[in-house]
Amino acid sequence: MKIHEYQAKEILAKYGVAVPKGEMANTPEEAAAVARKLFAEGANGVVVKAQIHAGGRGKGGGVKVAKNRDEAETHVKNILGMQLVTHQTGPAGQKVQRLLIEETAAIDRELYLGIVLDRATGKLVYMASQAGGMEIEEVAAKTPEAIFKEAIDPAVGFGAWQARKLAFALGLKPTQINAAVAFLQSLYKAFMDTDASLIEINPFITTKDDKLFALDAKITFDDNALFRHADIKALRDTAEEDPLEVEASKYALNYIKLDGTIACMVNGAGLAMATMDIIQYAGGSPANFLDVGGGATQEQIEHAFEILLSDAHVKAIFINIFGGILRVDRLATGVVAAAKKLNVKVPIVLRLEGTNVEEGRKILAESGLNFQVGATMKEAAELVVAAAKGVK
Repeated sequence: MKIHEYQAKEILAKYGVAVPKGEMANTPEEAAAVARKLFAEGANGVVVKAQIHAGGRGKGGGVKVAKNRDEAETHVKNILGMQLVTHQTGPAGQKVQRLLIEETAAIDRELYLGIVLDRATGKLVYMASQAGGMEIEEVAAKTPEAIFKEAIDPAVGFGAWQARKLAFALGLKPTQINAAVAFLQSLYKAFMDTDASLIEINPFITTKDDKLFALDAKITFDDNALFRHADIKALRDTAEEDPLEVEASKYALNYIKLDGTIACMVNGAGLAMATMDIIQYAGGSPANFLDVGGGATQEQIEHAFEILLSDAHVKAIFINIFGGILRVDRLATGVVAAAKKLNVKVPIVLRLEGTNVEEGRKILAESGLNFQVGATMKEAAELVVAAAKGVK
């Protein structure tokens, strides 16, 4: 689960991480009031920052600095409500529905900090770089030696000696080292306590008076651990998510919308990935990733169909099931019921294997509906691609 920058900073501040003074605003009036308050408290300037779940906001015009109240109000009017396009939003962009107004800082240096899981080693990795303010992916591709890494032993945790090592690698002044160690350790504690999957501070800044701040903050959380964090779960902003993905989450369906024309319904994430690959190989394009899971009920299957058919670009449906926990006959019964209830008009192609596969095929054959069944994944993929091309 993703959250906004202002929410991430509120969480980090509870752990003693220094963040600039600021507040979130939903309306131009609220934003103007925050700006007036910050200037009255002595701020030399304010930053008006669009709050969307995407990076690259500054390049897209979603981050502006104001030296006075009039400039701040102008930036607020221009940014709030705009359709902000960045490299992470896609060409459609994302509507800006809230802003973060915060004081400017006397920046001396821009650095980078991040904590993420390294799946190759099964350990968290603390990353630091002097190339702050840049996209870390670009730094990793062009100058990987500019990223310093410390693997964290899960049995020991993140040691102060590791924090000092990273602080020195960042080239911080001797007078900043102790503060940096505390800063880095606070980030790690926040990561562990909240069951985060990523914390990224870019830029992590030093100021001209030698202070340290998280000028920007990004946190994502492990969805599987949200049951332990009702307060964090409440931060979810469904307006920032695809409506179909939000609908799918209500029924414990793992759904991600894509740009193609062939809808996929599969049990198991690995098989779902392979299904999308083989559709591409056959000359088609998948419209989604959808894993119904091993224990899908008829109700879940019906809801899955509703979600797939809600995508206007879908021209055919490919159901690829390997029956284990989810028996093929149960799946077939659910598919038939859903197709009849929803009056499905687009072609449906299935590839079925596993437990009770013969019973499942019999249910489909006797349904009176026009299903196509491929003997293999390759054959089924070719059938569904051909069927999609035949739909006007």
